[in-house]
Amino acid sequence: MTSPLHVVATVIFCVCFLMVTLAGFWAARWRQGDLNSLEEWGLAGRRFGTLITWFLVGGDFYTAYTVIAVPAALYGTGAPGFFAIPYCILIYPYMMVVLPRLWQVCNRHGYVTLADFVRGRYGSRALSIAIALTGILATMPYIALQLVGMREVIAALGIHGEWPLVAAFVILAAYTYSSGLRAPAVIAIVKDIMLYIVVLAAIIIIPAKLGGYAHVFSAAGTALAQKKPPASIILQPSQYWSYATLALGSAIAIILYPHTATGVLSSASGRVIKRNAALLPAYNLLLALIALLGFVAIAAGIHTANSSSAVPLLFVQMFPDWFSGFCLAAIGIGALVPAAIMSIASANLFTRNLYGELIHRSMTPKQEAAQAKLVSLFLKFGALAFVLFVRSQYAIELQLLGGIWIAQLFPSVVCGLFTRWFHGRALFWGWAAGMAAGTGMAIARDLKSSIYPLHIAGHVFAVYAAIPALIVNLLVSALVSLLLDTIGRERGRDVTLPADYVTEHS
Repeated sequence: MTSPLHVVATVIFCVCFLMVTLAGFWAARWRQGDLNSLEEWGLAGRRFGTLITWFLVGGDFYTAYTVIAVPAALYGTGAPGFFAIPYCILIYPYMMVVLPRLWQVCNRHGYVTLADFVRGRYGSRALSIAIALTGILATMPYIALQLVGMREVIAALGIHGEWPLVAAFVILAAYTYSSGLRAPAVIAIVKDIMLYIVVLAAIIIIPAKLGGYAHVFSAAGTALAQKKPPASIILQPSQYWSYATLALGSAIAIILYPHTATGVLSSASGRVIKRNAALLPAYNLLLALIALLGFVAIAAGIHTANSSSAVPLLFVQMFPDWFSGFCLAAIGIGALVPAAIMSIASANLFTRNLYGELIHRSMTPKQEAAQAKLVSLFLKFGALAFVLFVRSQYAIELQLLGGIWIAQLFPSVVCGLFTRWFHGRALFWGWAAGMAAGTGMAIARDLKSSIYPLHIAGHVFAVYAAIPALIVNLLVSALVSLLLDTIGRERGRDVTLPADYVTEHS
């Protein structure tokens, strides 16, 4: 059964979208630089201060799909959906330790991507290509999921057909092409202000209408217990391992995604990143409140087979049309920021680390920027075609796999920031082993879940597949490094210097 058209909500949605579109094109004139350079188009000249970085990196972490998927997980499965809260708590100390050092090295050597850093650190062409391929493959379904989020919003408005989704992403492609990273940076400010208004209104007004949070939790507990299999608002002992490893593995992976690196490397200094590691937990408070909307939707009597539509339908049912239009616009705009950054980051990887490495062709800054712009268009429209012609469930399944894959960059990137003990060749074989192990575990679960049952000493531990795959990766990397040292195999040339890893006030 399709929703009726909500005219007022649709008008408000379109007005908000138009304002953001104009802001995206205007961004080309903001902090003007030569957008025919990859440094300027892809990293905005590395000049963003604390506030802009806060909005930009926050836009990376807290996407439209986050606003839809986290409450949807609570709506469908109860307490396990809360894993996103500790996962995001773990990110910030990890950021504080790792990312200022990464920024320092990349800034001194003009690196634009993580694969650039790995190439310079280990002198391994094969490893650099592997890092670039992994980043692009893991990011593509992530872009597609932003489109899935946008589709849910459009469906809640009662607009039928795929043309609004196509129109939205044609506009996104146009202003990203013209303005580069400046466009999502400007839009992220608007999006986050709107999102804070929406969430604060939702968590105060809707529960008050429903009789308070005591009723919300009671209704959610009763409804979840009737599901098959039964669920609960309290985490069960059998879920402890999966919950903990999913939080840990997701935290390890998130800063290794290309779009996170792009947001970080666009910062003006390592100090900006440290300040953001201290300030970004404000988003985590927002996420905790967003998560509760899953239980609120149950208490409000939202019935849908597609849990991803629970929050958009909740807003349409519980708010007046004009404000529901504003709420849905905030979520829809939330799809634009990460999709733009992800396509830019993947285009940077392709241009610098695949085309450059495989073709052995030296390009001018202008040629690099021109190619990256074209690749970013191709990636966006590839993701759009995927969502239009393939079941959205496949995007979700591939995103689960993408999280497992991206965690396999940890030994090369994070360990590489602190030690040169590993051989580049050993890290390549460790990467291959980790990718094979993680993919095998996901396929064994028919790509329906990233949680894999490990049988150890007569006990079964349900864990996030990225963790055992990463352990395999590290073991193979260590053993092959020892073997190569034993036989006296030379290491690749490290063009970085010890002084590059000494961060400000460290």
